[in-house]
Amino acid sequence: MEKLQEMIDMCKELRLPSIRAFIQQEEVWKQHKKAEDFLYQALVQEMQDREVRAKANRIRLANFPEKKLLAELDVERLPQKAASRLPSLKTLDFIKEKQNILLIGSPGTGKTHLAIGLGIEACLSGYKVYFTTIASLINQLKERRSERTLRSFELKFEKYDLVIIDELGYISFDKEGAELLFTHLSLRAGRAATIITSNLSFDRWEEVFHDPVLTAALTDRLTHRAYMIDMVGPSYRILETKEWLENSQS
Repeated sequence: MEKLQEMIDMCKELRLPSIRAFIQQEEVWKQHKKAEDFLYQALVQEMQDREVRAKANRIRLANFPEKKLLAELDVERLPQKAASRLPSLKTLDFIKEKQNILLIGSPGTGKTHLAIGLGIEACLSGYKVYFTTIASLINQLKERRSERTLRSFELKFEKYDLVIIDELGYISFDKEGAELLFTHLSLRAGRAATIITSNLSFDRWEEVFHDPVLTAALTDRLTHRAYMIDMVGPSYRILETKEWLENSQS
């Protein structure tokens, strides 16, 4: 019993919670008589549980506003081009190839759901992901600049395997915000994957950036070797509301 308690204490010290739980099960000792079998099973359990914890931690650190899985997408309601591209996107090859995805179209067509779903799949596959809205990112960049911590944020920002920037087009930027966004997206161009969702077509992005030269340069960087997916179609939310009204009246 003293040795068992010592092993439990050592597991605590070494931060091996799964092995600690494993050796505290009486039936486990009966099942694995040989020391090497017992040790092997204990290590397997620790590895499996550690991977589960790592996946959960990557999802937590990604900062998703809510968990939306690809399996929950109603593919039949997705715009046709998005539905046809979905099998290819699910492979996550765009991350390996450091390609961008631009989801452009009307509100309520599944842009954010698709982006988050791909982000969660990336987390589960071992990639480091960061999700933000465009408004939140601009505010954070300005705060970092005023606090003189912008460089540390830049280094972290460019090292994410995938950055998801949601809701481009819902707010316009001042000159400082536009320049900061351009600089940080340029850091990732050709080096890491970025997903951007927008309700504005490219020819209207100047309405947001207010600078034709900067807009053209940013569009050129983002669209190079990128998946540009047309998300124009009827709104999920409007369709669901209509169905709910019809069902409630029947």
